Amino acid sequence: MKNLLNYVVALLFVFMGLSCTAQSGKNESKSTAAVEEKVKVYYFHLTSRCMTCKKVEEEAKVDLKALYGEKIPFLSVDIQDDANKALVNEMKVYGQSLLIVKGDKQINITNEGFMYAKNNPEKFKAIIKEKVDPLIQ
Repeated sequence: MKNLLNYVVALLFVFMGLSCTAQSGKNESKSTAAVEEKVKVYYFHLTSRCMTCKKVEEEAKVDLKALYGEKIPFLSVDIQDDANKALVNEMKVYGQSLLIVKGDKQINITNEGFMYAKNNPEKFKAIIKEKVDPLIQ
């Protein structure tokens, strides 16, 4: 039974890596482990990434810098790297995720990133601004 469970989990990760789709879920969720009150943006990704995954990271990083300079850190985190396991568990991340975090508040804009980063970067930038501005005021 344990081997079957390990097999299913391994297949899940392979499927996620091959399909390279965004984690779906609520736009806003809370993590009790994140207690620092500074706004940060995390892009969690798999080791093997498609062009769209790379574009989401690139566009988010460029937009944050254009909007806020160096005020808001952007961290790219490989969820398959054992060195990042504690952070991945703390943030409760299971796939590609673009999260805006302040304290125990998480705003998930993964879907928006995958929808707009490549084809409508202006809209993606506006979404980032809309979500981050209330957190820094």
